Amino acid sequence: MADGSASPAVRTDGGTDSAEATFDAIMEKFADSPSQQAVIRLLLERGFSVNDEGRVVSGGIEIPNTGIAREVDVDRRVVDATTDAILDDDQLRRIFQNISAIPSLMDLAPVLDLSALSITVRDAEESGIVATVTGAIADRGISIRQTISEDPEFTDQPKLYVITDGSIPGDLLTEIRDMAFVHSIELR
Repeated sequence: MADGSASPAVRTDGGTDSAEATFDAIMEKFADSPSQQAVIRLLLERGFSVNDEGRVVSGGIEIPNTGIAREVDVDRRVVDATTDAILDDDQLRRIFQNISAIPSLMDLAPVLDLSALSITVRDAEESGIVATVTGAIADRGISIRQTISEDPEFTDQPKLYVITDGSIPGDLLTEIRDMAFVHSIELR
């Protein structure tokens, strides 16, 4: 959740590109192929990389293109064409060779006796969202185990996920729900 200012694309050498690496800019490169856009969306949402051989990977583990194709309901050759296009474009290559997935406690929360809060906001680029929500939780002495903030540039409806030790009291849920930037909350 950003501070509202435009952020330049990040280069692997620490510099910036003149063209921004936004979700829209990436999708525009595949405007003529909704099937390839589906592949790109999946790679971004899951944090999958593309290695130098054009294989989709998570860390060092290769994910078969047939599995990717099945997930987004396209032919395997669409995945091949998409990874080839990624490797042929310097900006896309830098993005998809440096993206990575992080483990989430969201689905594990019930198993580990944790609480998982999902917050959808009105304007994800407003500053202070994470600080305000986590501050309200911390003010109640509730330990936060993990926060995940989806990037508004890479997903249509970004959410803030907060996983806490123990339960979140109802009055705190009401306090968070009543914050001006909150569109909806869900306790899992």
